[in-house]
Parts: sequence; C-alpha cells; structure tokens
Amino acid sequence: MPRNGNSSQDRVIDPTDTKSKILDAAEELFMEHGFEATSLRLITTAAGVNLAAVNYHFGSKEELFQAVLTRRLDPMNQDRMQLLSAYESASNGKPLTCEKILAAMFIPALKLARDHQQGGKNFLRLLGRAYADPAPFIREFLSSQYREMIARFRSAFSFALPHIPREELSWRLHFVMGALSYTLAGADMLKIISQIHPEEATNDELLLKRLAPFLAAGLRSPSPAEDGGHHLFQET
Repeated sequence: MPRNGNSSQDRVIDPTDTKSKILDAAEELFMEHGFEATSLRLITTAAGVNLAAVNYHFGSKEELFQAVLTRRLDPMNQDRMQLLSAYESASNGKPLTCEKILAAMFIPALKLARDHQQGGKNFLRLLGRAYADPAPFIREFLSSQYREMIARFRSAFSFALPHIPREELSWRLHFVMGALSYTLAGADMLKIISQIHPEEATNDELLLKRLAPFLAAGLRSPSPAEDGGHHLFQET
C-alpha cells in the first residue's frame, strides 16, 4: 500500500527554516538574558528543535551568538558605507559636514530599529548588551565586524576634521557609537519621544536634527592638547 503523501515520513524539512527558527529564538533569548545566562537548552526549546540541529548549523553557542549578530550587522554596516559613499560622491571632493557623516551612520540604524522583520529595537537592545558583555570573544568579534565600517567613517571624519589627531578621533568615534547604541537600544526611547514630540517618534529626520548637533559639537571640540591644559575636574 502506498504511503500517504502527507505523512511525517514524507514531509520535507526545510533546513533554512530550521536555521531561521534557531536564530530568531536565540536573538530573543540573548537579548532578554544575555549570553552567559542563555543556555542551548533554552534556545532549542524556544525554537522547537533538538540540540543536533544547533550543532549542525552553528557548531557552538559562541558561533550561534556571532551568527545572530552578523545577520543584522552586516547589512546595516553595508547600508551605512553605501550611504556615506553616495554623500561623498555628491560632495564633489569637498569634505562632508560632521552632521552629514553622522546621518550616514544613523539612518540605517534608525531604519533597522523600526523594522520588526529585521529584529527592530530588540536587536539593538541585544547589541547594547553585547557591547557591555565582558566575554573577550564578543569584544573581539564586534571589533572585527565593525573594522571596515569604522575605517570608512574615520576617514570621512579625518577629512572633515583635519585638526583632530587620529588617536583622539578614535576615542570620539567610540563615544559616538556608544551614544547611538544608548539612544536606539533603550526600551523606552521611542515611547519617551512620542510623549514629548509625537511627530518625531516616526520621523528619522527630526530625531537626527536633535541628536546630530549634540554629537557634532563633541567631534569638533578642541583636542586635549589644544585646550591649554585645562581639565574637566580641575579645581579653579
């Protein structure tokens, strides 16, 4: 007797679907609990798969965590560099303003924050957790993932701010990335904005008009070597 075509034995399992289920479950759990507190058992239970599926697709929890970040970070960073290149092409060889460079950095992140199909603000909250995680492999991985993008933006800022030493500019870009992560990863950020200025909660341009001048002022400020030796906490 021929078997029923709808039986579980004849059902084809889509490995791509299995992989996506694991990534989606891991992203949610890593965001909620952090890397160390999230076990593979929690992930497999949430995804409805067995441990063998995780091992087959990713190999280890560390590699799974990296894959969770990569599938969102790579497209976002590519969008950032493409937008920056478009701005540079339109500038006819002139330096971009700090605000324009910041826009190239922020707009793709703001777009991601509102795209629930691509992780939305939950992924940015996970990214914020990853920045604060003490695990060395996470810091090394993020440094590697951002290396090309940061180099492109450092070059643009160096052209715009030739008076800022390279080492000092690296520090300032670190602070800029931290401010961006804090602004976008905060669970209540969009809620707070919508209560104060409802039109800004869904308008990237208006949000940028508030954030970019603040960060641009810090980028343009004199370097410590240029401020006459004064220190922030120096007693007068």
